[in-house]
Formats: sequence, structure tokens, C-alpha cells
Amino acid sequence: MRVIIVEGTALGVNLAKILIRTGSEVILIERNPTLAKELSETLDCTVINAEGTRPDILEKAEIEKADAIVACTDHDQDNIIIGLIAKVFNVPNIIITTEDVGFMTVAKRLGFHHVVNSPQTTSISIYHTLRGIDTIELSTMMRGDVRFISVIAGKKFDGTELAAISLPKNSAFIGLYRNSDFLLYNQNPVVKEGDEIIIATRVEFVENIYDGFRDEEEGEETPEPAP
Repeated sequence: MRVIIVEGTALGVNLAKILIRTGSEVILIERNPTLAKELSETLDCTVINAEGTRPDILEKAEIEKADAIVACTDHDQDNIIIGLIAKVFNVPNIIITTEDVGFMTVAKRLGFHHVVNSPQTTSISIYHTLRGIDTIELSTMMRGDVRFISVIAGKKFDGTELAAISLPKNSAFIGLYRNSDFLLYNQNPVVKEGDEIIIATRVEFVENIYDGFRDEEEGEETPEPAP
């Protein structure tokens, strides 16, 4: 697997070490010359000292050959820009990190499916620990080809009951987030534009679901109502 990581934050460096150890080809882009030199001497990977938001630098890293790109700079806006450039080059897996929950929503509206908000994830985990609750991470529940995904509802689903939206076979709605509220599927909530809908499905149906939730102005067809 060929992975481009932008840039040498603690998350980026730790991820690079794991990927290198497991045999992946890693290209790390770091803007700080001192840190880039240090990383080039300590990591067994290609380190490019440059600005990772520049298309010419990503082309230098041969982004068109990448299996994945991880944008983990300290600036949410930069991560989104990197993701948009990666979309142009049809990178199969684009992972974006955010510090601001607001940018997490923006990224998902732009069609990024792999958005990580570390402060939110960590703070929730600590909160549950302080309450004495032993939580099970969602990642440990994904076995075989089962996946849990989220999609942002566009205008075409505004005012539609969740149960009236069809899904591929072997897929099911879990519920939806509306701001800080979570509504379970069995409550059959009426969808509002901007709701984050959580779905359990199989790997083979993931892209079909993402496509089905794109707005019509993006050139996609509306999923048929459930019978």
C-alpha cells in the first residue's frame, strides 16, 4: 500500500511508523525544514520538505499512484484543501483530521467519508471512563465485511421519513445525529438537511450508499422510496 501523509504531527509520525513497520510505502510531506531533516534521518520512508497543500508538491509525491492520503496538519482548512486536491487525482482513500467539529461537518458535506475529530473522540472516551462506563470502540465491532458509515442528508431528503429511504440489501439505518441529539431509527425521525445518518452495511454497498445520498444537482439519482 502506498500512503502519503501530510504532515509530521504526532499523529502523522506515529501513523508513518506503524505503516512502515507493516510494509507499506510511505511518503511524508513536512513543511518545517528542521523537522523534515530529523524525520528523514529517523524514518525509513521518503520525506519531502515542502508545503503539502500545493498541487505541484503532491504531484512530486506521485499522488496519482497513492492508495491513500492522510491530511493531518494542524490546520483544518489545509486538510480540506489537501483532500480536495486528492479528489481531483482520484485517490481511493482520503482521510482528513480536524480539530474543530464545525470543520468535520463541512468536510462531510464536501463528500469526505473518512473524517477524524481527535479531540471529540478522546474527550468522549475520557468522559465515559470518568463515569465508570466500559465502552466498546466501534472499530472492534467491525468484523468481516461489515461497516458502519455516516452520510450527511442533502436537500433532496429534507422532510422525508427515514424509513421511507431505501437502502441496498443487507444494510440498515441505525439512526441519525441532529446537532447534539441522536434519534434512533425506530423513532422514524423526519430527516432534515444536514442530519448525519448512521448506517450499517456491507463493504460492497458502501459506495452505492454514498452515491445515493448525493444531491441531484451533483448529477446523481435519488434512491427509490422504500416499498
